[in-house]
Amino acid sequence: MKCILTVIGKDKPGIIAKVSNLLANNNVNIEDISQTIMQSTFTMIMLVNIANAKIGMENLSKELKALGEEIGVSIHLQHEEVFDAMHKV
Repeated sequence: MKCILTVIGKDKPGIIAKVSNLLANNNVNIEDISQTIMQSTFTMIMLVNIANAKIGMENLSKELKALGEEIGVSIHLQHEEVFDAMHKV
């Protein structure tokens, strides 16, 4: 199952590393990634595949949210289909 993961917050070293490590430790595959800095705001969107994840989407989302709080960014995980439906014109 594919999901969209978004990360937004004040730029600082280690954001990509910490998010990627959490995903790798849970056997989540990053299929695509886009990251940029808009002035001093870090923005990242990932397409991830959780089909072989060690934990379910709900628990993964909780772990990502906790990591976001720890490092001072907002992290959201949602099904790709829900993300696509929300952003259709």
